[in-house]
Amino acid sequence: NAFEKKFFDDIRKFAFYDALNRACIENEAKDIPALIALGQYKAVVSNLLESKGLNYGQLPKGLLLFHSYPQTARTAMEEHLAEGAMYAKNNAGEVNIHFTVSPEHKALFEQLVAAKTGDYEEKFSVKYDISFSVQKPSTDTIAADMENNPFRDKNGNLLFRPGGHGALIENLNDVDADVVFVKNIDNVVPDSFKCSTVIFKKVIAGVLVSLQERIFKYLELIDSGKYSHDQVEEMIHFLQEELYVKNPETKLLEDAELILYIKSKLNRPLRVCGMVKNVGEPGGGPFLAVNPDGTVSLQILESSQIDLKDPEKKAMFEKGTHFNPVDLVCALKNYKGEKFNLPDYVDKNTGFISYKSKDGRELKALELPGLWNGAMSDWNTIFVEVPIETFNPVKTVNDLLRQEHQ
Repeated sequence: NAFEKKFFDDIRKFAFYDALNRACIENEAKDIPALIALGQYKAVVSNLLESKGLNYGQLPKGLLLFHSYPQTARTAMEEHLAEGAMYAKNNAGEVNIHFTVSPEHKALFEQLVAAKTGDYEEKFSVKYDISFSVQKPSTDTIAADMENNPFRDKNGNLLFRPGGHGALIENLNDVDADVVFVKNIDNVVPDSFKCSTVIFKKVIAGVLVSLQERIFKYLELIDSGKYSHDQVEEMIHFLQEELYVKNPETKLLEDAELILYIKSKLNRPLRVCGMVKNVGEPGGGPFLAVNPDGTVSLQILESSQIDLKDPEKKAMFEKGTHFNPVDLVCALKNYKGEKFNLPDYVDKNTGFISYKSKDGRELKALELPGLWNGAMSDWNTIFVEVPIETFNPVKTVNDLLRQEHQ
């Protein structure tokens, strides 16, 4: 088929070509061109995917060789080391990077970090502090059968499943930092293409910090008790026009109640989310959402959260102008320098049910509210348009052949 043809036609362009070629020579006693000439395509693929070769069938994307450089090749994880050095270095020249990984891959990540960190510290004149965490088993959810009874496996045991990326709000909550950038591990490019990414990371962080300064100033003003009626009006205007937090009830509140309301809305975790103009298929994206209590807030919604059987809602979803590339910067501390407890800001009602199978039997799985969806529902949120060239995900191996990964 066309996919396989492209893969083999351009096989030399993959960053893992040399490693794969060595595996083929070792296991098949032939190099890749010889195997292709003999039509032994399956041998090449099995050396790519199976444990006798590169074992890419079992490895996470972070550990795969993504990009070629003149003297070397880099995994996706290493590209994050490089990227972090370019925009996330603190005044002491330290770069803090945290990866959430599967338990079975953690040791491999740690080995790669141990092997490579020194090179990148030297190249970028930084010090890295790299940490890892895994999804907490306590966030796993119980599976149900098609009759909504607890699903039992062939040994009669209840089945618990990982609850999706929403579980990672717990991991984020354990990170001690003022500002955290969040992105997917496969959305990286070689150094020659990083310029746009770096500029717009700085842009969204700048928006975050400038908003945070205003929020902190207002909260300190409220605490002092020395505010005028005009200043209260200014704060309400800021909430409604800049943070897009709208509540029809505010008109009815007395000043004392209004101040409590303003404080409760300002004193929350803050995130700025880069959004890319929609080209083609609408995925999750930025929307104005009406909450159950009649208030309006900015939310990132996925198709699974929207009743697509309702033509009106479907049309609204499909008319979305932007989509969510997962490009967030988060402020996790309040105006007194204390950490917010992030699980307090999750909208528990935004979990959803997906259909999976186990041992050939269908089951219903409960997905937790998505990390950037319901898990951050009660945050203050700002959307900033970022260019499409900052979004270069790798969903299939052939995506690595696209120009921005070469």
